[in-house]
Amino acid sequence: MPADVIDYRIIGDDMQGVIITLDPNEAVFAEAGAMMYMEDGIQMATTLDPSGAGGGLFGKLVGAGKRMLTGESFFITLFGNAAAQRRDVAFAAPTPGKIYVADLTQWGRELIAQKDAFLCAARGIDMDIAFTRRIGAGFFGGEGFILQRLRGDGLAFLAASGTLVERELKPGEVLRVDTGCLVAMQPSVDYDIEMVRGVKTMLFGGEGLFYLKLTGPGKVILQTMPFSRLAEQVIAHAPAMQRQGTAGGLLGGIFGERG
Repeated sequence: MPADVIDYRIIGDDMQGVIITLDPNEAVFAEAGAMMYMEDGIQMATTLDPSGAGGGLFGKLVGAGKRMLTGESFFITLFGNAAAQRRDVAFAAPTPGKIYVADLTQWGRELIAQKDAFLCAARGIDMDIAFTRRIGAGFFGGEGFILQRLRGDGLAFLAASGTLVERELKPGEVLRVDTGCLVAMQPSVDYDIEMVRGVKTMLFGGEGLFYLKLTGPGKVILQTMPFSRLAEQVIAHAPAMQRQGTAGGLLGGIFGERG
């Protein structure tokens, strides 16, 4: 089935959200927990398998249940307009950054996205699992070994941390990328994971032990600040900040008493 033709507008600058306006009987699906608000008349349902969600607004949504192949519970939330007028439903990105609007017709009707990038998409788009060629290498790459594949002719919205970088790789052109920086790519791009060579580089390079090797042709979308990298920096500096806070409190108390 063709995807619903939905209207949208992006809000915000570095902490973005998307407001989607649905005509009567139109629908979108999103990651559980991504919804920011919905107007009266929007019906919501959460399921593991939208293809079996029943009739009416949700009966024609297919594909997302295939994500159960991961062995985990990936819930998808469905939002349909049951009112007689146009209604809004809004979604917020989980991290500071940008929302990338992917028109799948301009991607050859298919893209492969990093597992945490998917935010929401129009009804009629099929979501599936894309495995890396080498499961072991993908696992040790630090970002898991499962990518999501989106197929169809509608709009999909991807959340990226930091700033977006778009690259168009020529045939045979190689781009080496940090494992957390990939957002999406065309299926024509060859994807592999390589180990950083040299013991000193592995121990002191500061970029981890593995990187992605992307070989063209095809379009690649990258993000400048993977949330995992930000979280690692916060955790690494937390003990130092706690010590500084304790010392500052003691000194402040001493000098305060003397004053």
